[in-house]
Amino acid sequence: MLGFLLRLLPFWVREPLFIVLGSVLGVRIMYLAVRDPDRVAAGLGTVFLVFTAIRVHTVVQALRARRNPSPAVSEDGAAVDAAAQPQQHVQPQPEHQPQAGTGPRPSSNPPEKDHNAWGQAVAAVALFGALGAALWLAPRFMPSDSNSPQPASCSDGEHEELPKAYKEKPRPVTGEELCKALNRPDLAELLGTPGETATTASGTNNTAPLTDGKVAQPEAEVAFDTYTVNVSATYNKMSTDQNVKLMKFGNETDIRTLKVLGRPAVLSSDHTMKIEIDLGSGGSGGPVEQGPLARTLSVALERDDRGGSYDISVWSTSGALPDDSVLVGIAEKLLPAIGG
Repeated sequence: MLGFLLRLLPFWVREPLFIVLGSVLGVRIMYLAVRDPDRVAAGLGTVFLVFTAIRVHTVVQALRARRNPSPAVSEDGAAVDAAAQPQQHVQPQPEHQPQAGTGPRPSSNPPEKDHNAWGQAVAAVALFGALGAALWLAPRFMPSDSNSPQPASCSDGEHEELPKAYKEKPRPVTGEELCKALNRPDLAELLGTPGETATTASGTNNTAPLTDGKVAQPEAEVAFDTYTVNVSATYNKMSTDQNVKLMKFGNETDIRTLKVLGRPAVLSSDHTMKIEIDLGSGGSGGPVEQGPLARTLSVALERDDRGGSYDISVWSTSGALPDDSVLVGIAEKLLPAIGG
C-alpha cells in the first residue's frame, strides 16, 4: 500500500524522498552497527545505502536528460520526448498554390509551461529532511524502555570533605574518580561477559590502615552478575619488589611478575573476606568468613617504581576467575583514564 502511494507522487518529489529516507536510515543503521558490532545491522545499512546510490543515479540521469533534450523512456516504460517538440504533419498541397497571404496559416499553440523540477526537489528534501532528522534524534529524546535494566552509575555522594591525605601535592585520585574510570561501557566486554549490565558502582576515599590517616587509599567497585571488579590506589613508599617479598611470606598464591604499560607489576591470588551484618533487631552479625578467591593485579604508580600501586581485583561468587590477560586488558584501559 505504501509503495502504491509513493508511485502516485511526481518523479521530482518521489525520488528526493527515497534519497533522504535511504541516506538517513542507512547512515543511522551503519552507525549503530559500528557502535554495537552487529553484522546483520551492517548488512541492512549497506542495503539502504546502495538503494540510495541507485536513486541518486536515477535523478542525475533525469537531470542530464532535461539539459540535453532527446526522446527518452520513462521509468514506467512510456516514451517521453524531453524536448516536447511539436510533431510536424505533412499536409497535402492543392494543385494550384494560393497567393501569398490568402492561404491559412499553420496554427502554433503555445507550449505548455514545464513544471519547476528544482522547486519540487528542494521542497521534498526540506520536508522529508525534517522527517529524517526526527527519526535520527528520536532515540536521544524519547524515554527509554522502563523494563530494560539501566547500568549503575557512580554516586556523587554528599561531597564530604576529603581526608588530609588527599590534600597533598600531587593530589591523590579520589574514589569518585576511580569509580568513573572503572565503570566503563565496555567493562563487561573486557571481562568476557558482553551483554551484562553493572548492578552496583561505588567509590570511597579511604586511608591505608595503620598509617594514622596519612596515606591515601581510594577505592572503587563495580559489580556484575558474573564478576565483581575492585580497584584501589595506595600512595605509600612500597615498591613492587618489596610487595612481592611480603606476598611470599603472606597468604598470596600463584605469584607472577610482569610489565604493564612499561611499569613493574605482579599478579597474585588470595581469598576475599565475607562479612555478614544484621540490620534487624540489633543483634550482632556473624563472624568474618573466608570469601571466594580473587585474582589481583598490582601495577606500580610510576615507571621508575618509587612506591605505591594500583590494585585491580576480580572475583565471583561461584569461585570462577577470568584469565590473567583479562586483568591486564582492564589495566591497560583503566590506568590511562585515571592519569598520573
